[in-house]
Amino acid sequence: MRFLTIPGVIAAFSVAVIWAALQLELSPAMIVGDSMQPRAFPILLMVLNLVLAGLLAFQYRSEPPKKFRQEGLHAWGSIALFVVFYLLTVYIDMMIAISVVMFAMCLLWGERRIHVAALVALVTPAAVFLLFDLVLRVRFPRGLFTNWYYG
Repeated sequence: MRFLTIPGVIAAFSVAVIWAALQLELSPAMIVGDSMQPRAFPILLMVLNLVLAGLLAFQYRSEPPKKFRQEGLHAWGSIALFVVFYLLTVYIDMMIAISVVMFAMCLLWGERRIHVAALVALVTPAAVFLLFDLVLRVRFPRGLFTNWYYG
């Protein structure tokens, strides 16, 4: 039964987010146009999260997790980079924060080729930005880059 603790917490969180998203009122068609309702995306993500939590419970049942040793520098460095991400997002721009933190995370976790880390740090945020802006029609919070892009 111990193997259900982590998937259970994930499932409870997902259900709570779905419940909170269902409390949002529907936006008028004049505001959202052809794009999806604000509550649809978190519900979609949490349903995916529930499916993954179910798969995790099944995997834990068939093969219980082994003891692991904690990674000192990698774990604490990642935590520090998430703090840097927050600060850059709040004070500069979210897309710039994603690029900087992805580049640093690649180097922290052992990528030795600087050009590969730089490529990942530039292509991934650009793809995410274009996907959300052009396909999903979701605008990002204003910042240095987004002010320039949105005009």
